[in-house]
Amino acid sequence: MKTIISIALFSIASAFGATIPARAQNPVISHPADPASASPAQNSQSPAAAKADRPPLSPADDTARGDSYYYFMIGHLAEQQYEASGKSDLATKAIDSYKKALDLAPNSTVIMERLAETRAKAQQLREAVEEARAVLKLDPDNVDAHRLLARIYVRTLGDQGASDSQKENLAKAIEEFQAILKIQPDDAYSSLWLARLYRFENRHTDAEKVLRDVLRRDPGNGPALEQLSQLLIDEGRSQEAVKILSDAAGTSSSPEVYDLLGDAYAQAKDYPKSEEAYRKAADEDPDDPAHLHGLAQALMEQNKYAEALEQFKKLSEVEPGTSENYLRMAQLYRRLGKFDQAESSLLRAKQLSPGSLEVLYNEALLYEDQGRYEDAVKVLSDAIAGMKNQAPSPDTAGQAATGAVNVDNNPNALAILYEQLGHAYREEQNYSAAISTYQDMAKLGPEAQKRAQMLLIDTYRENRDLDRAIAETKKLLDAAPGDPNVTVTLAMLYAEKSDTDTATKLLSTLLRGNDSDQEIYLNIAQAQERGKKYDDAEKSAAKAEELSADSDGKQSAWFLLGAIYERQKKFDLAEQEFRKVLDLNPNSASTLNYYGYMLADRGVRLAEATAMIQKAVAQDPNSGAYLDSLGWAYYKQNKLSEAEETLRKAVEHDSHDPTILGHLGDVYAKMGQTDRAAQFWERAQREWQKAVPADYEADKVNELDAQLKTLKRRTAQKTSPDAPKPQ
Repeated sequence: MKTIISIALFSIASAFGATIPARAQNPVISHPADPASASPAQNSQSPAAAKADRPPLSPADDTARGDSYYYFMIGHLAEQQYEASGKSDLATKAIDSYKKALDLAPNSTVIMERLAETRAKAQQLREAVEEARAVLKLDPDNVDAHRLLARIYVRTLGDQGASDSQKENLAKAIEEFQAILKIQPDDAYSSLWLARLYRFENRHTDAEKVLRDVLRRDPGNGPALEQLSQLLIDEGRSQEAVKILSDAAGTSSSPEVYDLLGDAYAQAKDYPKSEEAYRKAADEDPDDPAHLHGLAQALMEQNKYAEALEQFKKLSEVEPGTSENYLRMAQLYRRLGKFDQAESSLLRAKQLSPGSLEVLYNEALLYEDQGRYEDAVKVLSDAIAGMKNQAPSPDTAGQAATGAVNVDNNPNALAILYEQLGHAYREEQNYSAAISTYQDMAKLGPEAQKRAQMLLIDTYRENRDLDRAIAETKKLLDAAPGDPNVTVTLAMLYAEKSDTDTATKLLSTLLRGNDSDQEIYLNIAQAQERGKKYDDAEKSAAKAEELSADSDGKQSAWFLLGAIYERQKKFDLAEQEFRKVLDLNPNSASTLNYYGYMLADRGVRLAEATAMIQKAVAQDPNSGAYLDSLGWAYYKQNKLSEAEETLRKAVEHDSHDPTILGHLGDVYAKMGQTDRAAQFWERAQREWQKAVPADYEADKVNELDAQLKTLKRRTAQKTSPDAPKPQ
């Protein structure tokens, strides 16, 4: 204890510009320099010079100064103990002691600073502001007082919402940081805060100037690089951000700079370069999990699920108590079709974060991918019931701290659960339950209501009740005339009915004669393709390609053109369009699947077709459409056992698709299992009769009818009394 007191005393005495006299056996009764007369200029003097300039002290003055210093020391020790323990009585003791010291030395800015600082720590903010302002009246250039005021004003910004008081405190905080930088222009900490507050006020030009000044003095300043790069990205100047960070990385191997560069590339959606930057950061500092998180995310964005999984495995070792790592592992295992490992990872995530809605949500997704819809419904229903049973509470801060979620304060979380529950019911083809779920979801508020109405419309469409879907969409459009999303929805419903003229007319009302028309022309082309008006569809898709300002838009146009050409059996032209997409995006799952199926269905280049479809399935192993394409490619190669296994999986994921059912029937027919073939062909026949007009393919239906008639005729011949007896 004696050592601590001695160190504290030396620190305090130094702050007053004094030394501890050698004769002071007891530090409490030593006589340091006068706190009342201490100023920044005097503090810079040597103790000997300060003593030489001081007039002789009277006995009364000497006693007052000694007492002032005594109370100051007691206050400072109590302040330190308060910081260490958080006990409020120590804060009170420190404040009382400083006040006694100030009574004896009324103009001591040193005492006033400590009193103001202690009041701020004790959340006596109004009094702290008054004390700090009093310091500045005596010493306008007192940086510590300006810093304290700035901290207090910043601290209040998150407490009041977008009120006039908050705006006033924001302006005051900016004023204090500006004052600090006038006194100390190279104060990087204050510069960074000033830039942050400028950005909060949307004064981006001012923020950029401040940040560039910091980087001019210190090119490797990580927080400044982070703020400036984010500011540039927010303004759509991603390439400038990348250049600044690339230059910084070129002069430094700092992992923080590489990490920021990875962020910038990710914001610009250049994920291969983002991956490269994060790898360099991880190589330089393999123990920092932040680099691994960035790398894992960049890999996920590129659908490199196996590689991303390896990074999260490393993170689970570095951060064994973090549930998010196990949750991401579960998501990746699910993507890779490794359901047992996904379930184990989710169990660990649930142990680390019991009651987490995100974990429960992903558990339901896993069950859905496995076709365990009843389990998914139970998990989601229980989660919804749990949220609804929570008692309303105004203590939202406490909920955030404990991870609790209150339905009254978090309607979005509940809406997400309702949406997924409705989806699980739809996967079961329990459309009435799905409709009821979305109707409950609509009661959560305006945003949830609109989303629920769109989901209801989609449910009616999925249940092939187009008239009800159209009626509900018209209600929405009456409530929000001209709403582009609702207008597109209504148009595409008419396209499902093969009412191409009505669909095109509705979509044409959204054309504006500029580049924003690109999406509308894509929709028009799709509506025309659904109505089998292929010449018009080609022109509309070509117009969409012409208006595309980026590669994503062009890829969408090329893919749609390829599909339009394939429908007309213009296979060479279709290949050209699909190749354009794959040249830019070799991992486009939808293109790989469509292109591969087109080849397989014609029985050409089957090895190439299979490889493409397998690549698509690897990205989405639960897609009934992708599994059907792969099963059909196996069938065309006479790999009947592989075809049966794959097509059965496809049926599990989409049991009402007549094409998939028909394909599985073909496999059984070729395997000589005529009863099974008839079973699936008959199911396919029933589903074709329910198909919406745009999906109905008369040639496939006629072929299926012929197959069934032939099969029944052969079966009848085998069972006829007049049929030849086997020898």
